[in-house]
Amino acid sequence: MTDGTRPDGSLADIPGRAGRGAVVIGGGLAGITAALALADAGVRVTLIEGRPRLGGLAFSFQRGELTVDNGQHVYLRCCTAYSWFLDRIEGTALAPLQDRLDVPVVDVDKPEGRRLGRLRRDALPVPLHLGRSLATYPHLSLAERARVGRAALALKGLDLADPTLDTQDFGSWLTAHGQSARAVEALWDLVGVATLNAVAGDASLGLAAMVFKTGLLSDPGAADIGWARVPLGELHDRLARKALDTAGVRTEVRTRVTSISSDENGRWSVQVPGETLEADAVVLAVAQREAYDLLPGGALDAPEQLLEIGTAPILNVHVVYDRKVLSTPFLTALGSPLQWVFDRTDASGLKDGQYLAVSQSAAQDEIDEPVATLRERYLPELERLLPGARGARVRDFFVTRERTATFAPTPGVGRLRPGARTKSSGLYLAGAWTATGWPATMESAVRSGVSAAEAALSALGRPRPSHLFDVEEAA
Repeated sequence: MTDGTRPDGSLADIPGRAGRGAVVIGGGLAGITAALALADAGVRVTLIEGRPRLGGLAFSFQRGELTVDNGQHVYLRCCTAYSWFLDRIEGTALAPLQDRLDVPVVDVDKPEGRRLGRLRRDALPVPLHLGRSLATYPHLSLAERARVGRAALALKGLDLADPTLDTQDFGSWLTAHGQSARAVEALWDLVGVATLNAVAGDASLGLAAMVFKTGLLSDPGAADIGWARVPLGELHDRLARKALDTAGVRTEVRTRVTSISSDENGRWSVQVPGETLEADAVVLAVAQREAYDLLPGGALDAPEQLLEIGTAPILNVHVVYDRKVLSTPFLTALGSPLQWVFDRTDASGLKDGQYLAVSQSAAQDEIDEPVATLRERYLPELERLLPGARGARVRDFFVTRERTATFAPTPGVGRLRPGARTKSSGLYLAGAWTATGWPATMESAVRSGVSAAEAALSALGRPRPSHLFDVEEAA
């Protein structure tokens, strides 16, 4: 499929563009989802994306013979919307879930042979499914494990609908519930930093409670981990484009929207280089700052609040060794700046040696460090973590940086996140930063796309596709 542009950057003429329809601005997971849901309901959809590919901040690129993901992305069994999305694009088999939660946790400060602990579940009801794992977790003392259990029960009792949770920070709540600094490092932040992109002291209690209640305390299998065994571009670009094409969506990449406006009849005009697209509905599925720039006057009561939603970075360190140094699909580390380490050898197409991706969330202090500095820091840490790396030759070392990878889940962010509907009839918002109730995850992005599409379909008088994922619309 071509990208639908002329050499001068304007859109090529495509028959049938005029008439009732919708324009979705943004080709990340939120925009793809919204476009598919609208098209499945019989709406004629044009999807506009400024980049040369789809997938937003979950994408792949080529580096020599390697196909590299910009960052390691995972999802959990409780991420039911993203699971629906994978099924919708026929990609489920390419991103399988663990049969049962099992996370190797290595404490590099301990002597070799006594470093490994595991967080895993049994086939028992909540909360007994984690009981044996917690009871035998070697990285906490017996007293710390008991206090973790009590804090988990207190967390389970929190009401996620209570708005005061969003005004508190998770770290203070953990301290008030007897959690030591070691327990925060070895358990709460181990999970929380990866899912929230913030340490406990910087995270909203409301969002943290949502993560732990949903992932660990709702269903025995809720926290089973899934990840793509192929490059993300295979899912979020190639298969997503195929699904969009099959649904009849006109997809335009390398195309920037410069403005959107409506007339007195409620018809929308979307301005792109060289022409204007007319639509009955517009879904704005871009980052919050870009949404602020494009929103027409009066669309939100306080649009400046979008600029108050902070961002948080993620740094990814990529290392290619001349031999295998990691024997598990992934592991996570304590006593080291290393967080989560994944084996991406097969997914990248590497034929020999091993390619590891190190995902470093909440990386505010490192996101702008020179590559040489990061190399000096992380290669010795990988040797501390992985004995096999000590004699291995490093064939390649590089980093990818997403300075605005997610919205910052700080206390008070909940009041800033808008719902799908705006005050401008026919204009809807989507994106992981909108009011989905979830932190900035692929799950949140898909849920937002569904919410925006449902709101648009209601206004357009179109029936909801029967197979569309069920999501509770945020206020």
